[in-house]
Amino acid sequence: MRFLITGGAGFIGSNFVRYLLAERPDAEVINLDALTYAGHLANLADVLDDPRHRFVHGDVCDGEVVQGAMAGADVVFHLAAESHVDRSIIEDAPFVRTNVLGTATLLAAALAEGVSRFVHVSTDEVYGELPWRDPAVGDPAAPKFTEDTPIAPRSPYSASKAASDHLALAYHTTHGMDVVVTRCSNNYGPYQYPEKLLPLMITQALKDEPLPVYGDGLYVRDWIHVSDHCRGLLAAAERGCAGRVYNFGGDSERTNLSIVRELLKIVGKPESLIRHVTDRKGHDRRYAIDASRARTELGWDPETAFAEGLRDTVEWYLANAAWCAEVTPSL
Repeated sequence: MRFLITGGAGFIGSNFVRYLLAERPDAEVINLDALTYAGHLANLADVLDDPRHRFVHGDVCDGEVVQGAMAGADVVFHLAAESHVDRSIIEDAPFVRTNVLGTATLLAAALAEGVSRFVHVSTDEVYGELPWRDPAVGDPAAPKFTEDTPIAPRSPYSASKAASDHLALAYHTTHGMDVVVTRCSNNYGPYQYPEKLLPLMITQALKDEPLPVYGDGLYVRDWIHVSDHCRGLLAAAERGCAGRVYNFGGDSERTNLSIVRELLKIVGKPESLIRHVTDRKGHDRRYAIDASRARTELGWDPETAFAEGLRDTVEWYLANAAWCAEVTPSL
């Protein structure tokens, strides 16, 4: 089997490349990445010399490069995306270009090449926000996002991802292409670029520098370890139904503030490092995923408990200070 992975030098992509090579010994992986600020070959150092892995430096909006990389591919996993909400608020054009035009370019190439399956990787943020509830108080009746929740994006980033989702599903309806869309909650784990919440807080705490927390810090997210997401992506490719959407979540709702306090305990730093800063524009109050469809149809379940995954993640950043310095020289 030949797999094309876009964005395979990024956080989730590099973890998925590594996972796919380990789980499918007969796999040939073509890895297409533009190596923007959040994509680095350092994320792939241990697999760059694997003969089953071929890296292609290129832009998903470049039709010629995409066509060449996709030649002979059986399955496409489209992970390449601009994904940081804060950056999309400052300038949204790169998000529209990469997330919408890039997806359109890939879909057209996949149709021309007769790709067997196209797995489009998206986000729970396309659903908008849910009513706030305290995750420390168990409430089984609290609403969660299902695959039937109306699409209602509230940031330029999530709007661009929603558009790309619609494009992918339209190719299934219009052209009969075998497309599966996945939507996932907040990922965490090794190789995440230190602008996202967890790696930023970890690296700041290790330097005894202030930890900036938006607003009151009570924004709720459902956290999933990247290894569980990787298992879900392969399950969707191998067992998913064409034209379907599958949600992946970790059943681990936490407020941002509680997570920051938890990691400070792990690294032995005081809570006095926490600084509440001006809130982000249009900040969604709560996300939560109902992954019942993935459990029922794909036989998938998250396996990593958040407390264990958080500790492992902190330990990874402690052991990989050189990687942090290499990929974020300006931070």
